Amino acid sequence: MDQRERPSPQEIRRAQQDNPKIREHDLAARLGISEAELVAAHCGLGAIRVEPRVNDLLTGLEAVGEVVAHTRNESAVHEKIGVYDKVVTGNRHALVLGDDIDLRIFPKVWAHGFAVEKRNGKDISHSLQFFDAAGKAMHKVQLGPASNLDAYQKLVAELESSNQEPSVVFKASGANDDAEVPEQAATVEDLRECWSQLTDVHQFFDMLKRLKLSRREAVRMVGEVYAWALEKDAIGAMFQQAAEDEMPIMCFVGNRGCIQIHSGPIKWVKTIGPWINVLDETFHLHLGTHHIREVWAVRKPTKDGHVTSLEAYGADGKMIIQFFGKRREGEGEREDWRFLAETLPRIPGPTAA
Repeated sequence: MDQRERPSPQEIRRAQQDNPKIREHDLAARLGISEAELVAAHCGLGAIRVEPRVNDLLTGLEAVGEVVAHTRNESAVHEKIGVYDKVVTGNRHALVLGDDIDLRIFPKVWAHGFAVEKRNGKDISHSLQFFDAAGKAMHKVQLGPASNLDAYQKLVAELESSNQEPSVVFKASGANDDAEVPEQAATVEDLRECWSQLTDVHQFFDMLKRLKLSRREAVRMVGEVYAWALEKDAIGAMFQQAAEDEMPIMCFVGNRGCIQIHSGPIKWVKTIGPWINVLDETFHLHLGTHHIREVWAVRKPTKDGHVTSLEAYGADGKMIIQFFGKRREGEGEREDWRFLAETLPRIPGPTAA
């Protein structure tokens, strides 16, 4: 849809009024616009445009107290209830390292921000919502009953933009590091040699960049010593076993601008249709298994012994979700997690179907 065909802010607001039960993400898709355009249409009518100054945002959020941190991609929604504390600011990378809210943020990707107020009868909800240059959601902060509304309003005032127009011009998304690389850029021997020399899981991305490989292409290439394909229902089986055993896991969901992490046990897992839902007290996850094309178990060497992850990929080659057994720096991998990962149902052969 070109710019001349796009609905006006008034038409967007009318469509939302006519479809109050449709999620904003889904309504935007139906209208052929980005989710950020849907929000921007309400500037001056329940939405305030704010500057996406990530460092100022993170340092100001601690005073707001307990909130819901919300990060998603097209196939998974990850929500954590807690406080934004233990903040590490930076222009290239920013971190939140609290016990409940654990984030890895890439500030340059954040292009648009809004403070949104919604009324539902007598109830009023407040949230901060941030998007990339293409209008895709990067991260949201939802206030709850225990939040400090005064601190929130002060933060919004500090971040408020001078531009409050109800429409914006969006650019196409940039390259995604998890996207498929058209041509193989390294040999299997190169990959296995570099892989074998890893001493920390955080070196993996730099290795991929150096070899000009996508993550999925690397796990397909490297061979079963380091990666093996699993049946698509392996993720559901892992959830059920981890919940039964009260096994602490790490669950990563991310997009271009933010990665959000849960560390700890999971308790209440409920499957509704193709969606796996975790509905614990401070952790909510919604995973669309119908979007999963491949599942891999991946083994990486570290100075503390190898660690094993489970990784689910969509048809576009992007990673949807990733899991590890919970561990601290300097500790070896949990034996129960390793056993679980290694005994999940495999697909015979070197590649997924």
